[in-house]
Amino acid sequence: MTVDGLKRYVPRSLYGRAALILLLPVITIQLVVSVVFIQRLFEDVTEQMTTNVALELSRLVTLIEEAPDLAEARDHAGQLARSLNIDLVLPDPDPVTEDARLFYDLSGRLVLPTLHDDLPGITGIDLARDDGAVFLSIDTSKGPVGLSFDRDRVSAENPHQLLVLMVGTSILMTVIAYLFLKNQLRPIKRLAAAAEAFGRGRLQPYRPSGATEVRQAGAAFLDMRQRLERQMEQRTLMLSGVSHDLRTPLTRMRLSLSMMDDPEAPALLRDVDEMQRMLDAFLDFARDGTLDDPTLVDPALLLQDLVENSRRAGQAAHIHRITGSGEALLQPVAINRALENLVGNAVRYGSRAELSLSLTPKALVFTVEDDGPGIPEAARDEAMRPFARLDAARNQNAGGGVGLGLSIAMDIARQHGGILRLDRSERLGGLKADIVLAR
Repeated sequence: MTVDGLKRYVPRSLYGRAALILLLPVITIQLVVSVVFIQRLFEDVTEQMTTNVALELSRLVTLIEEAPDLAEARDHAGQLARSLNIDLVLPDPDPVTEDARLFYDLSGRLVLPTLHDDLPGITGIDLARDDGAVFLSIDTSKGPVGLSFDRDRVSAENPHQLLVLMVGTSILMTVIAYLFLKNQLRPIKRLAAAAEAFGRGRLQPYRPSGATEVRQAGAAFLDMRQRLERQMEQRTLMLSGVSHDLRTPLTRMRLSLSMMDDPEAPALLRDVDEMQRMLDAFLDFARDGTLDDPTLVDPALLLQDLVENSRRAGQAAHIHRITGSGEALLQPVAINRALENLVGNAVRYGSRAELSLSLTPKALVFTVEDDGPGIPEAARDEAMRPFARLDAARNQNAGGGVGLGLSIAMDIARQHGGILRLDRSERLGGLKADIVLAR
């Protein structure tokens, strides 16, 4: 599997990756230690202990074989067996005829073959009758001999204790490490939430905390946010001042032109009105991020109010379709301004505007469609730039704007964490503008 193939299985969240970083080395160490313990310590020790017992049993069998009769064999072998703490029955009335062990008896897998290899003549070994003892039978010239001894003589007692202790300690330390790491990651999540809120036009209280690097990143974010706030405030004040200062001379010019008896006066009055509209558009563009605070609103009611206001203003706006219901956290004045700009563009370059709304659990989409000439696909990115005018691609006879309508709508969509998407309307044939916002 390639590196790119492995990436799809890596957790995407910071918590998930931190857990993977913690658990991967712990599990690897456990596997390595377990393999080494089972192969090198557990297996070798069990085999060595079983071999030692096999030597003792072999000596007992030798005494039995060398004895001239059964009574002497029972006497000599019995004395040695008692000194070795081995129970001996000769002859065995109920000899063990087959091997038996419990399924979870891991050390028994080594005990059985080791005893068979070191003691020829074994008819059977029983490890299942009593997990604390070993029972076996061996054929001799004096008859079958039954032998039994403690299990801990051939295998370590409670060999799983090391593994249980290792696993338990690893789990405990992993939990402690994860809780500590979670506490270290919390400031990063707060920083991300503050940055996301600022990107959507909201000021969320934030104070740098955590490790030194996280504090540095938080301080840099606060410094950046303050600079951007000052720049936006200065831009708004500058354009507001320019607009205020120019309104008075424009008013005087309009008054003077209206009193002039000159055939050029009407054209000059239209130029003055166009200058006034441009000033108003510049001011709207400058203050579009400081219109109102986010509140829970019903997008459907907002759309219906917009259509009613547009109709009273003489614009041919209609609601095509509303799917879904519920409330969303929006800046209603800002969203209303964005939709007003889209409707204004639609009726300026077409004969009507049709609005739709789609609400899903994760997103809501405002759609404005018109029957105008639309915007070519290659020019859509340029159309959303401030002061871009693409009247050559639109209806020249409808009158153009100052090139800020789509830009304002795009900025408002971005402040809500969404996008403005331009496409061709399949129903009407003109432009289709979607404001896609996350819920």
